Amino acid sequence: MALGRRGERNETMWVATTLPRSPAIPIYTRVNALLAEADFDRFAEAECVPHYAETQGRPSIPPGIYFRMLLVGYFEGIDSQRGIAWRCSDSLALREFLGLNVADRVPEHSSLTVTRQRLPLAVHEAVFARILQLAATKGLLRGKTVAVDATTLEANAAMKSIVRHDTGESWQQYIRRLAVDEGVVAPTEEYARRLDRRRKKRVSNAAWQFSSDPESRITELKDGGTHLAYKAEHVIDLDSEVILAPQTYPGDAGDAATLESSVQPGRSVRGPGGGARRRRGRGRGQRLSRDRDACGPRRMGIADVHSRAGVRMAAVARRARRL
Repeated sequence: MALGRRGERNETMWVATTLPRSPAIPIYTRVNALLAEADFDRFAEAECVPHYAETQGRPSIPPGIYFRMLLVGYFEGIDSQRGIAWRCSDSLALREFLGLNVADRVPEHSSLTVTRQRLPLAVHEAVFARILQLAATKGLLRGKTVAVDATTLEANAAMKSIVRHDTGESWQQYIRRLAVDEGVVAPTEEYARRLDRRRKKRVSNAAWQFSSDPESRITELKDGGTHLAYKAEHVIDLDSEVILAPQTYPGDAGDAATLESSVQPGRSVRGPGGGARRRRGRGRGQRLSRDRDACGPRRMGIADVHSRAGVRMAAVARRARRL
């Protein structure tokens, strides 16, 4: 597949008065102006060139359009590629934001999936860092106080899909083996289900894993249920509410173990305020344990979250989780 490039809009041969018009959305108009000023499209294309053929195959989605569609999903809280594609197809204002004419087709959700799978994480991180540099240039980053918010995200996997580390047995096979150990010669599926319901379940990450996604972990979520999940942490500038570094860890990772690795990417971002003072906290409004020996927060200049910042940080975190 060759790399597609986003160029200037080519107006069609229609009379302008016959084309539908839509009031521009101010935020998208302003964002497009800032991206054009920073020559964002050329930067994104340069980052993506190594992952495409020079001439072979049909052109891909232009990187500028692909990353703009991701911005649409973030701004409007759309967490599915199908929903992003539908929203962009339905809005004339978003077509203008993407640089598409009325007659142009918006990339389908399947094309978004192929592009996301083709481009490695390093490309997305480079684009993210470019946006942060632009925000710092415009004076949006103070760099004095940042918050680290942690939350659990349920993985797209069912608990019954887990397998044992030692034997490779599925959950159903494990329950049937327990029935055989109880003396049942040929346990039926119904008997196995009844046995599963009445036994006390003790499932640990030391014994079980999800083979298709080994980074997900068996985790107790905020609603009290047990699911395969990840742990997401966002480093947020409290003055501007800009997300400095989104990080994802296995669901059973402790706060003290991940705090330093989450804060480190944000250290490279410096606003006009100079050195940063860091706060650590959780979206639940709880304070972290004072495990200073585990990650040395005092050594990194990290202070605990105080009550006056907790409410504000929780509100910022709710918006950050939409990423």
